[in-house]
Amino acid sequence: MSDDQTDSEQRLLLAGEEVHLLPERALFWKRAATLIIADPHFGKAGAFRAASVAVPEGTTTADLDRLSRVVARCNAQKVVILGDLLHARSGRTATTIAAFADWRRRHANLDLFLVRGNHDARAGDPPEVWGVACVDEPWNLPPFILRHHPEAHESGYTLAGHLHPAVRLTGAGRQRAILPCFWFGAQVGVLPAFGSFTGAALITPEPDDQVFVIAEDEVVAVSGASRGTAPALRGWRR
Repeated sequence: MSDDQTDSEQRLLLAGEEVHLLPERALFWKRAATLIIADPHFGKAGAFRAASVAVPEGTTTADLDRLSRVVARCNAQKVVILGDLLHARSGRTATTIAAFADWRRRHANLDLFLVRGNHDARAGDPPEVWGVACVDEPWNLPPFILRHHPEAHESGYTLAGHLHPAVRLTGAGRQRAILPCFWFGAQVGVLPAFGSFTGAALITPEPDDQVFVIAEDEVVAVSGASRGTAPALRGWRR
């Protein structure tokens, strides 16, 4: 990634480190050339179909394509997943396993790490062919503590997932939308869920917290996001 900030992203200083908040629902830690995502929940649609629930197909492939684009744009050398790589053991379908294995072959030089989350405990570690190194939380990569559950740690600033954070935008004409967001408190930052087939939970930030919503293909800082509600963005449309 070049030194210039694009119009679609936000640049932030966390624990003395420059990070970029990207509209692909990812955080890029520039000095370490590391892309960090949370909660992809690969195979979730397959798990639903295994339970005879009709859901759209192709979500895993679309999410992997999005990951490829952001890896290339940032020239990332490492990807860290903050938990819930796989949604469930029933989602370990042949289609999902093959799709990720094919993606991994196209990114063979990329270092790939999983900080295990609660869904990983049930789904199990990913197949060996995926080439993912798995670690338990907390994982100390100074000055950051990487984990799935958003809990403060005395040794550094926590980056986590799990919550699938979102805020509700309100505006004139009864416009409303719930949008995924990045949420940064004094000691803990929470990333949006990377997976496109995931739910969202409205957050309750403290007054000094920083919240950035992903509106279409842009990351935008919002104010007044208490109780998960914020004013409508300038020019926002549903």
